[in-house]
Amino acid sequence: MDDLELKENSPQGQDGALGVEESCKELTRYLEDILRDAPHAKLEAERLAEPCRELGAALESFRAMAEELADYSVQLSKGRLDAEQPQRDSCLYVGLKNLHGNLKQLVNQAGQVAAGDYSQQVSQLGTLSDAFNAMTRQLDDRRAQLRAEVRRAQNRADIIESYTEMLVDLLGQREEWMLVVDEETREIVYCNKRHQDNGQGGDHCETCKHRLPIQSKILEWERTERYKIWELEEHNRGGCYRIISFPIEWQNRASCIHIVMDVTSEKMNARHLNTQAYHDLETGIRNGQFLEEFMAQTFRQKQDVTLCYLDLEGVDDINNTYGDKVGDAYIQNFVEIVRKNFRSGDTFARLKDDKFCLALSGNVKHLIERKMAEILAIFQRDDDRIFCHRCNFKYSIIEVVGEENTSTLEELLSGAEAAIRRKKRTRSSSLDFVDW
Repeated sequence: MDDLELKENSPQGQDGALGVEESCKELTRYLEDILRDAPHAKLEAERLAEPCRELGAALESFRAMAEELADYSVQLSKGRLDAEQPQRDSCLYVGLKNLHGNLKQLVNQAGQVAAGDYSQQVSQLGTLSDAFNAMTRQLDDRRAQLRAEVRRAQNRADIIESYTEMLVDLLGQREEWMLVVDEETREIVYCNKRHQDNGQGGDHCETCKHRLPIQSKILEWERTERYKIWELEEHNRGGCYRIISFPIEWQNRASCIHIVMDVTSEKMNARHLNTQAYHDLETGIRNGQFLEEFMAQTFRQKQDVTLCYLDLEGVDDINNTYGDKVGDAYIQNFVEIVRKNFRSGDTFARLKDDKFCLALSGNVKHLIERKMAEILAIFQRDDDRIFCHRCNFKYSIIEVVGEENTSTLEELLSGAEAAIRRKKRTRSSSLDFVDW
């Protein structure tokens, strides 16, 4: 048997090389390792049998190619399109290289779409191409819709702006002040009084300060709602202004418009009417309407109060004998004496021609009794000489405990008047009072 035959049949030659059968097994294992984990596959080619070494060298070349192919596919799977393409000429790389090129082209076209070129179309990527092309068509349609909407919105904005300027111009011809104030800078960008300053630019604002003393307060106004009607008073001059404020777009600036009306006369008339509504015009003291509202509030707050119902005697006799002017003087004299003997904060009201009522806070019957005696003494001093009549009045005192009271003002006064009538029937000449 020759040497070659001994090596083929021997598991390992005398020089340490594997036999042919063992070399084939080693190459098979090496190929499996390559397919499973190419970077870690190892082969000791020098141990292979001589006939197998050429195949071992080919498998090592295949291992390097497999390792490169695996790394390349991983780079592409992660979207790293800047990865270097393998330079080998092998059918194993064709598909990945084509995919690499198509993906690069897709990225370029996506950039064109992002820049607004919706005419881009993709091919050779199957369903991905279909999805991309459908997306660009939808984007192109949507852009056309948006452009149409923008044109319509711009047309509306132009119309609104023209109407706004026309409205402001029409309102500017009225007597009210009209200020358009920039929301950010608080600068007056329009004032309808500017023409009165002969168009002297910003100087009109200085002039407006003299015509509109509250201008600085208007500029400090913070918008918290879409529309507001508010009032400001200028205490130094006693002026009162009503202001209508709302946001407005003025010459592409976010602004607020303030329409300012001088309502000083209106307020003065209202105060005068309010004074008339709650005062007796002949005597100047409060009237029955005021007393009703005042006592209603007192009852709601459950406050203690003392009422003194006064019945002035002799008014009809004086009017019939000496005339209404003397009768009026008689009433006024009585009113002045009563007012001087009580505090200005106490409520003194005329209910009817000769019927009056005092309202004092707290339960102070003893104080009123003392005061009534003083008032009667003063009232009757020289009364025959002045009015040719003996001055006199009667009264009832009603102490109301707020927490316990269940009666109305009308009920209380009716009881007091009934008590005075009973005393009059007895023809008592002394002062009288009734505990309630």
